[in-house]
Amino acid sequence: MTDQRMAGIGMTSARTRDRLVQRLRDQGIANPAVLDRIRNVPRHIFVDEALGSRAYEDTALPIGFGQTISQPYIVARMTEALLEAGPAACVLEIGTGCGYQTAVLAPLVTTLYTIERIGPLLDRAKLRIKELGIRNVRFRHGDGSLGWKAQGPFDGILVAAAPLSVPAALLQQLKPGGRLVVPVGPEGAQELVRYTQKEQRLEKQSLGPVAFVPLLSGIG
Repeated sequence: MTDQRMAGIGMTSARTRDRLVQRLRDQGIANPAVLDRIRNVPRHIFVDEALGSRAYEDTALPIGFGQTISQPYIVARMTEALLEAGPAACVLEIGTGCGYQTAVLAPLVTTLYTIERIGPLLDRAKLRIKELGIRNVRFRHGDGSLGWKAQGPFDGILVAAAPLSVPAALLQQLKPGGRLVVPVGPEGAQELVRYTQKEQRLEKQSLGPVAFVPLLSGIG
């Protein structure tokens, strides 16, 4: 990938990215490290070239296979919510997709494990993450609803697709004090929720309404 393609021109330029970051700040995103990642990750390389001019709009875009790249605000909100209580060393991402959320989150944690059920999407994400020089990501082609027990328990789990109810396996793979950020519910009635694993209980906090593709089981 050329340096010019990575840096972007026109509607993918640094000035356009700065405007996006300001919009997110105006919407309440406050973590400077998260905002810095949104500014510096070239979102346009994660979408088809025909959609490149729309890459820094605060909107979801299609990436094929019935999936979408999440809108930057949602990526920033989920990342901020995951890290709000402090640093996270070992984090699991469910739903790698095109790899954009992966690229935003990975440099903010020690090791990021990420699972994607659709093989061609995972292959594409691996390529983009490698091109960005990010080296702390471990990929798996698998069923995200099962988590990744062999690498857990995790300080944090971020789910980029919506189950009807939270998979028990994910809650079981949280460390004490660990956080799970997940959209839950049917289409049209989804809620972003953060669960925190306390010593004797599971604390639940609503982060507002959202719209995600459904979390599907199996491998595609």
